[in-house]
Amino acid sequence: MPQYPARTILSPDEQVNVLQITDMHLASIDDITDEDVASKRHCRQSFEAVIEQALSEDIRCDLILVTGDLVNEVKTSIYDYIFEVLSATNIPFACIAGNHDVTDEIDSHLPFSQRKLVAKTADKRLLSQHVIDTEYWQLLLINSAVAGKIAGEITDLDIDWLCTQLNTCDKPALIVLHHHVLPMQSEWIDAHIAENTAEFWRRMSAFKQLKVIVSGHTHQEQTRDYNGVTAYTTPSTCYQFQPYEDDFAYDKDAQPGYRWLQLANTGRVASWIKRLDT
Repeated sequence: MPQYPARTILSPDEQVNVLQITDMHLASIDDITDEDVASKRHCRQSFEAVIEQALSEDIRCDLILVTGDLVNEVKTSIYDYIFEVLSATNIPFACIAGNHDVTDEIDSHLPFSQRKLVAKTADKRLLSQHVIDTEYWQLLLINSAVAGKIAGEITDLDIDWLCTQLNTCDKPALIVLHHHVLPMQSEWIDAHIAENTAEFWRRMSAFKQLKVIVSGHTHQEQTRDYNGVTAYTTPSTCYQFQPYEDDFAYDKDAQPGYRWLQLANTGRVASWIKRLDT
Protein backbone atom coordinates (compact mmCIF):
# COMPACT_ATOMS: atom_id res chain seq x y z
CA MET A 1 0.00 0.00 0.00
CA PRO A 2 1.48 3.39 -0.99
CA GLN A 3 2.11 5.91 1.74
CA TYR A 4 -0.39 8.77 1.64
CA PRO A 5 -0.01 11.47 0.61
CA ALA A 6 2.46 11.18 -2.24
CA ARG A 7 5.47 13.41 -1.63
CA THR A 8 8.27 12.18 -3.88
CA ILE A 9 7.84 10.38 -7.20
CA LEU A 10 10.68 8.38 -8.72
CA SER A 11 10.46 6.98 -12.25
CA PRO A 12 12.80 4.71 -14.21
CA ASP A 13 12.94 6.72 -17.42
CA GLU A 14 13.14 10.42 -16.46
CA GLN A 15 9.46 10.87 -17.32
CA VAL A 16 6.56 10.99 -14.87
CA ASN A 17 3.15 9.71 -16.01
CA VAL A 18 0.28 11.27 -14.08
CA LEU A 19 -3.33 10.09 -14.12
CA GLN A 20 -5.81 12.84 -13.22
CA ILE A 21 -9.32 11.90 -12.17
CA THR A 22 -11.86 14.39 -10.95
CA ASP A 23 -15.43 15.09 -9.90
CA MET A 24 -16.49 11.58 -8.92
CA HIS A 25 -19.46 12.91 -6.89
CA LEU A 26 -19.85 9.71 -4.92
CA ALA A 27 -22.66 9.28 -2.44
CA SER A 28 -23.70 6.70 0.08
CA ILE A 29 -25.95 4.01 -1.37
CA ASP A 30 -27.38 3.12 2.04
CA ASP A 31 -30.83 4.24 3.12
CA ILE A 32 -31.74 6.03 -0.10
CA THR A 33 -34.87 5.91 -2.21
CA ASP A 34 -35.18 3.76 -5.30
CA GLU A 35 -35.19 6.82 -7.56
CA ASP A 36 -31.83 7.90 -6.17
CA VAL A 37 -30.06 4.58 -6.20
CA ALA A 38 -29.52 4.25 -9.95
CA SER A 39 -27.65 7.54 -10.38
CA LYS A 40 -25.61 7.05 -7.21
CA ARG A 41 -24.63 3.53 -8.17
CA HIS A 42 -23.76 4.77 -11.65
CA CYS A 43 -21.24 7.28 -10.28
CA ARG A 44 -19.64 4.64 -8.07
CA GLN A 45 -19.47 2.05 -10.85
CA SER A 46 -18.13 4.64 -13.28
CA PHE A 47 -15.37 5.64 -10.84
CA GLU A 48 -14.30 2.01 -10.46
CA ALA A 49 -14.45 1.46 -14.23
CA VAL A 50 -12.30 4.53 -14.91
CA ILE A 51 -9.63 3.31 -12.50
CA GLU A 52 -9.68 -0.17 -13.99
CA GLN A 53 -9.54 1.04 -17.59
CA ALA A 54 -6.84 3.66 -17.04
CA LEU A 55 -4.56 1.29 -15.17
CA SER A 56 -4.99 -1.42 -17.79
CA GLU A 57 -3.65 0.84 -20.55
CA ASP A 58 -0.19 0.36 -21.98
CA ILE A 59 1.29 3.20 -19.96
CA ARG A 60 2.99 3.13 -16.58
CA CYS A 61 1.17 5.23 -13.99
CA ASP A 62 3.50 6.94 -11.50
CA LEU A 63 0.97 9.15 -9.70
CA ILE A 64 -2.79 9.56 -9.41
CA LEU A 65 -4.11 13.09 -8.82
CA VAL A 66 -7.70 13.47 -7.63
CA THR A 67 -8.75 17.06 -8.17
CA GLY A 68 -11.81 17.54 -6.02
CA ASP A 69 -15.52 16.81 -5.67
CA LEU A 70 -14.76 13.31 -4.51
CA VAL A 71 -18.19 13.13 -2.89
CA ASN A 72 -21.68 14.45 -3.39
CA GLU A 73 -22.43 14.35 0.32
CA VAL A 74 -19.77 14.87 2.97
CA LYS A 75 -19.55 11.56 4.83
CA THR A 76 -16.42 9.93 6.20
CA SER A 77 -17.55 6.50 5.03
CA ILE A 78 -17.51 7.59 1.38
CA TYR A 79 -13.93 8.88 1.68
CA ASP A 80 -12.98 5.61 3.36
CA TYR A 81 -14.24 3.74 0.31
CA ILE A 82 -12.43 6.06 -2.14
CA PHE A 83 -9.14 5.82 -0.28
CA GLU A 84 -9.51 2.04 -0.09
CA VAL A 85 -9.93 1.83 -3.88
CA LEU A 86 -7.00 4.16 -4.56
CA SER A 87 -4.72 2.49 -2.01
CA ALA A 88 -5.43 -0.90 -3.62
CA THR A 89 -3.78 0.33 -6.84
CA ASN A 90 -0.41 0.49 -5.02
CA ILE A 91 0.26 3.75 -6.90
CA PRO A 92 1.11 6.98 -5.03
CA PHE A 93 -1.85 9.36 -4.99
CA ALA A 94 -2.97 12.73 -3.70
CA CYS A 95 -6.42 14.26 -3.27
CA ILE A 96 -7.58 17.85 -2.94
CA ALA A 97 -11.00 19.26 -2.07
CA GLY A 98 -13.66 20.58 -4.39
CA ASN A 99 -16.72 22.60 -3.47
CA HIS A 100 -18.76 19.45 -2.82
CA ASP A 101 -16.13 18.28 -0.33
CA VAL A 102 -16.85 21.30 1.87
CA THR A 103 -20.48 22.01 0.99
CA ASP A 104 -23.64 19.92 1.05
CA GLU A 105 -26.28 21.03 -1.44
CA ILE A 106 -29.82 20.55 -0.14
CA ASP A 107 -32.54 20.05 -2.78
CA SER A 108 -29.94 19.46 -5.48
CA HIS A 109 -32.71 18.72 -7.99
CA LEU A 110 -33.61 22.43 -7.93
CA PRO A 111 -31.85 25.22 -9.91
CA PHE A 112 -28.65 26.50 -8.29
CA SER A 113 -30.33 29.70 -7.11
CA GLN A 114 -32.91 27.70 -5.13
CA ARG A 115 -30.60 25.23 -3.41
CA LYS A 116 -29.55 25.55 0.20
CA LEU A 117 -25.77 25.37 0.68
CA VAL A 118 -24.55 23.99 4.00
CA ALA A 119 -20.90 24.52 4.94
CA LYS A 120 -19.01 21.37 5.94
CA THR A 121 -15.54 20.64 7.30
CA ALA A 122 -13.21 19.02 4.77
CA ASP A 123 -12.01 15.48 5.38
CA LYS A 124 -8.56 15.66 6.96
CA ARG A 125 -7.06 13.53 4.20
CA LEU A 126 -7.67 16.22 1.58
CA LEU A 127 -4.56 18.28 0.92
CA SER A 128 -3.75 21.96 0.86
CA GLN A 129 -0.43 23.67 0.15
CA HIS A 130 1.19 20.35 -0.62
CA VAL A 131 4.32 19.69 -2.69
CA ILE A 132 4.99 16.57 -4.73
CA ASP A 133 8.58 16.49 -5.88
CA THR A 134 10.05 14.60 -8.83
CA GLU A 135 13.55 14.62 -10.24
CA TYR A 136 12.69 17.22 -12.87
CA TRP A 137 9.33 18.70 -11.77
CA GLN A 138 7.54 20.14 -8.77
CA LEU A 139 3.77 19.70 -8.38
CA LEU A 140 2.07 22.29 -6.19
CA LEU A 141 -1.38 21.44 -4.79
CA ILE A 142 -3.67 24.10 -3.34
CA ASN A 143 -7.23 24.09 -2.01
CA SER A 144 -9.56 26.43 -3.89
CA ALA A 145 -12.76 25.20 -2.18
CA VAL A 146 -14.71 27.58 0.05
CA ALA A 147 -17.09 26.05 2.60
CA GLY A 148 -20.71 26.85 1.85
CA LYS A 149 -20.04 28.10 -1.70
CA ILE A 150 -19.95 26.66 -5.21
CA ALA A 151 -17.41 29.17 -6.52
CA GLY A 152 -13.84 28.82 -5.36
CA GLU A 153 -11.05 31.19 -4.40
CA ILE A 154 -7.29 31.32 -4.70
CA THR A 155 -6.48 33.15 -1.50
CA ASP A 156 -3.64 35.63 -1.11
CA LEU A 157 -2.11 33.20 1.37
CA ASP A 158 -2.10 30.46 -1.26
CA ILE A 159 -0.58 32.82 -3.81
CA ASP A 160 2.12 33.75 -1.27
CA TRP A 161 2.80 30.05 -0.70
CA LEU A 162 3.03 29.37 -4.43
CA CYS A 163 5.45 32.27 -4.85
CA THR A 164 7.63 30.93 -2.03
CA GLN A 165 7.79 27.48 -3.63
CA LEU A 166 8.51 28.89 -7.08
CA ASN A 167 11.15 31.25 -5.73
CA THR A 168 13.01 28.45 -3.97
CA CYS A 169 12.84 25.85 -6.77
CA ASP A 170 13.39 26.50 -10.46
CA LYS A 171 12.19 23.09 -11.67
CA PRO A 172 9.29 23.16 -14.14
CA ALA A 173 6.11 23.51 -12.11
CA LEU A 174 2.56 22.21 -12.33
CA ILE A 175 -0.19 23.74 -10.18
CA VAL A 176 -3.13 21.57 -9.15
CA LEU A 177 -6.47 22.91 -7.88
CA HIS A 178 -10.19 22.19 -8.24
CA HIS A 179 -11.68 25.35 -9.72
CA HIS A 180 -10.86 26.59 -13.20
CA VAL A 181 -8.69 29.69 -13.54
CA LEU A 182 -9.62 30.77 -17.07
CA PRO A 183 -13.16 31.35 -18.38
CA MET A 184 -14.81 28.40 -20.10
CA GLN A 185 -17.01 30.61 -22.31
CA SER A 186 -20.03 29.17 -20.50
CA GLU A 187 -21.87 31.76 -18.43
CA TRP A 188 -23.29 29.50 -15.73
CA ILE A 189 -20.06 27.62 -14.96
CA ASP A 190 -17.97 30.79 -15.18
CA ALA A 191 -20.10 32.21 -12.37
CA HIS A 192 -18.35 29.56 -10.24
CA ILE A 193 -14.77 30.16 -11.39
CA ALA A 194 -12.02 30.61 -8.81
CA GLU A 195 -12.09 34.12 -7.44
CA ASN A 196 -8.93 36.26 -7.24
CA THR A 197 -7.63 34.87 -10.54
CA ALA A 198 -6.49 38.28 -11.79
CA GLU A 199 -4.09 38.59 -8.85
CA PHE A 200 -3.10 34.95 -9.25
CA TRP A 201 -2.12 35.41 -12.89
CA ARG A 202 -0.39 38.73 -12.18
CA ARG A 203 1.91 37.21 -9.60
CA MET A 204 2.45 33.92 -11.43
CA SER A 205 3.67 35.83 -14.49
CA ALA A 206 7.03 36.30 -12.76
CA PHE A 207 7.78 32.56 -12.90
CA LYS A 208 8.79 31.25 -16.30
CA GLN A 209 9.12 27.72 -14.90
CA LEU A 210 5.36 27.53 -14.35
CA LYS A 211 4.27 25.34 -17.26
CA VAL A 212 0.91 23.73 -16.48
CA ILE A 213 -2.26 24.14 -14.41
CA VAL A 214 -4.74 21.28 -14.05
CA SER A 215 -8.20 21.53 -12.55
CA GLY A 216 -11.57 19.86 -12.40
CA HIS A 217 -14.97 21.40 -11.55
CA THR A 218 -16.16 22.01 -15.13
CA HIS A 219 -17.02 18.40 -16.06
CA GLN A 220 -15.61 18.94 -19.55
CA GLU A 221 -12.39 18.98 -21.49
CA GLN A 222 -10.65 22.19 -22.43
CA THR A 223 -7.08 23.31 -23.11
CA ARG A 224 -6.11 26.96 -22.92
CA ASP A 225 -2.76 28.72 -23.21
CA TYR A 226 -2.25 31.92 -21.26
CA ASN A 227 0.95 33.83 -20.42
CA GLY A 228 3.04 30.84 -21.46
CA VAL A 229 1.07 28.45 -19.22
CA THR A 230 -1.16 25.62 -20.45
CA ALA A 231 -4.34 25.24 -18.40
CA TYR A 232 -6.26 21.96 -18.63
CA THR A 233 -9.74 21.13 -17.44
CA THR A 234 -10.82 17.50 -17.33
CA PRO A 235 -14.05 15.51 -17.68
CA SER A 236 -15.76 13.99 -14.67
CA THR A 237 -15.54 10.28 -13.95
CA CYS A 238 -19.34 10.42 -13.79
CA TYR A 239 -21.58 12.92 -15.67
CA GLN A 240 -20.55 15.73 -18.05
CA PHE A 241 -21.64 19.33 -18.66
CA GLN A 242 -22.41 20.70 -22.12
CA PRO A 243 -19.56 22.96 -23.32
CA TYR A 244 -20.14 26.57 -24.38
CA GLU A 245 -23.67 26.75 -22.94
CA ASP A 246 -24.74 29.82 -20.99
CA ASP A 247 -27.47 27.88 -19.18
CA PHE A 248 -26.85 24.71 -17.19
CA ALA A 249 -27.05 21.59 -19.37
CA TYR A 250 -25.75 18.03 -19.21
CA ASP A 251 -23.79 16.61 -22.12
CA LYS A 252 -25.63 13.31 -22.41
CA ASP A 253 -23.48 12.12 -25.33
CA ALA A 254 -20.15 12.47 -23.52
CA GLN A 255 -18.76 9.48 -21.66
CA PRO A 256 -16.93 9.70 -18.31
CA GLY A 257 -13.27 10.53 -18.77
CA TYR A 258 -9.85 11.08 -17.30
CA ARG A 259 -6.60 12.81 -18.24
CA TRP A 260 -3.06 11.60 -18.71
CA LEU A 261 -0.11 13.96 -18.31
CA GLN A 262 3.43 13.00 -19.26
CA LEU A 263 5.99 15.26 -17.61
CA ALA A 264 9.27 15.01 -19.47
CA ASN A 265 12.73 15.77 -18.11
CA THR A 266 12.94 18.61 -20.66
CA GLY A 267 10.06 20.50 -19.03
CA ARG A 268 7.72 19.61 -21.89
CA VAL A 269 4.27 18.16 -21.28
CA ALA A 270 2.11 15.81 -23.30
CA SER A 271 -1.50 15.44 -22.24
CA TRP A 272 -4.63 13.77 -23.55
CA ILE A 273 -8.13 12.75 -22.53
CA LYS A 274 -9.44 9.20 -22.57
CA ARG A 275 -13.11 8.31 -22.32
CA LEU A 276 -14.62 5.27 -20.70
CA ASP A 277 -15.21 2.46 -23.16
CA THR A 278 -18.89 1.74 -23.69
